[in-house]
Amino acid sequence: MSEMNVPFVKMNGLGNEIIVADVRETAVKITPDAAVALDGDAQTKFDQIMEVHKSSNEQIDAGIRILNSDGSEAGACGNGTRCVVSWLSKETGKDAFTFKTKGGILTANYESDALITVDMGVPKFGWEDIPLEEEFFDTTGIELQVGPIDAPVLHTPSVANVGNPHCIFWAPEDVWSYNLEQIGSLLEFHPVFADRVNISLANVKSRDHIILRTWERGAGITQACGSAACAAAVCAVRKDLTDRKVTVTVPGGDLHIEWTDRDRMMMTGPAEYEFSGMLNPLTGEFAKDGA
Repeated sequence: MSEMNVPFVKMNGLGNEIIVADVRETAVKITPDAAVALDGDAQTKFDQIMEVHKSSNEQIDAGIRILNSDGSEAGACGNGTRCVVSWLSKETGKDAFTFKTKGGILTANYESDALITVDMGVPKFGWEDIPLEEEFFDTTGIELQVGPIDAPVLHTPSVANVGNPHCIFWAPEDVWSYNLEQIGSLLEFHPVFADRVNISLANVKSRDHIILRTWERGAGITQACGSAACAAAVCAVRKDLTDRKVTVTVPGGDLHIEWTDRDRMMMTGPAEYEFSGMLNPLTGEFAKDGA
């Protein structure tokens, strides 16, 4: 291990595996190679790394750089943000936070580790905002399908950008009856998506309940994806499938999403601590505290 090691905490948000890395006292960033190495170890395998930076703006509590398990960068991660909030609240005693991310400014409030609310911002629906490579007038349902052209298995997904680009297929059956790994790995790189895309299967159970599974770009199938839950909720409202407050059930549990009258997406859910340690941001070598 090197002197440039930085503290980290392994956490999860509804099973979405998160590493919170504290780089506030160094200029060194976690490299893609280090991210891949950390994901390759069973103890630190993760969906996203939340790299926390010191902010020069006194109105911003921290900057957050988000890395996927393949080393690519993401613009938003709701489950990871809740983990950062839990960690920082215990350090500072604060219950309200503002973060700067690639996807924009996020604010969050801490009540307990079971109740952390993140304001995920304002969704975007314009085809150029997703972004798509070609113009679609109506993004509540674009021309895209899975399966034979004359008998598609899934078709006409909704698309939105909620910090990350999302594509939501409305599944008429149980979301577990589809091969999401095959669908996601194929469509993440579909040429219509200019910046790749997260693929979700959503089944609307009622006006206030959605079942959701997600393939995250750069990470694969995940137990929970906060931004996908937000995307599914707002797209369902646009299609008049649900009301503006819904419970989104993901494999790891429930997220509560409200699309407010102010156009903000409010996501509430838990965060869970696993262990802490030190890691080398260049190589991904790590040591657990107490080991």
